[in-house]
Amino acid sequence: MDALELMLTRESALKLEAPGPSAEDLDRMFASAVRAPDHGRLRPWHFVVIETDRREAFGALMADSLRRRDPEATEGALQKERAKAFRSPVIVVVAAKVQRGHKIREIEQVASAAAAAQTIMLAAPALGYGAVWKTGAPAYDPAVKAALGLNAEDDIIGFLYIGTRAGGSAPFPRPEAKDFVTHWAG
Repeated sequence: MDALELMLTRESALKLEAPGPSAEDLDRMFASAVRAPDHGRLRPWHFVVIETDRREAFGALMADSLRRRDPEATEGALQKERAKAFRSPVIVVVAAKVQRGHKIREIEQVASAAAAAQTIMLAAPALGYGAVWKTGAPAYDPAVKAALGLNAEDDIIGFLYIGTRAGGSAPFPRPEAKDFVTHWAG
């Protein structure tokens, strides 16, 4: 598949299963991600890999985050939060390690990390995998960041769930690009 076809057909997988990406394929995804535009060469991207055998611990971390936000969360809600760690065999947490107060504005650094995440989202299907990008409240929890080896001021851009596609894709209509484009008249 050529690059433009990949971009025109990219979509999130509804369900992912094993096998997940090999170490070699993950390395290729990261090698492509660090080619993201990076004004000032600050290299703000950081990737935390949660492998198959660490998903239970990650699920517990997600449930603990919910418990802190909602001390009255039911056991069912906590179990649902734990289950998110089992959406795929491998999870890649993409973070922006922003240099605050730098002449390169923070938004540009976050945009660079988001571009790196999108590149992984394109590299995954190019290598034969499905992927889903999620965020949610745990992405903003300082305790989750600390457990992942990040600083409280780092920004989690997303949790990228990567594995082998099982089933279809999210069935929703795609917008027409022309509806989002204007041409400046001067």
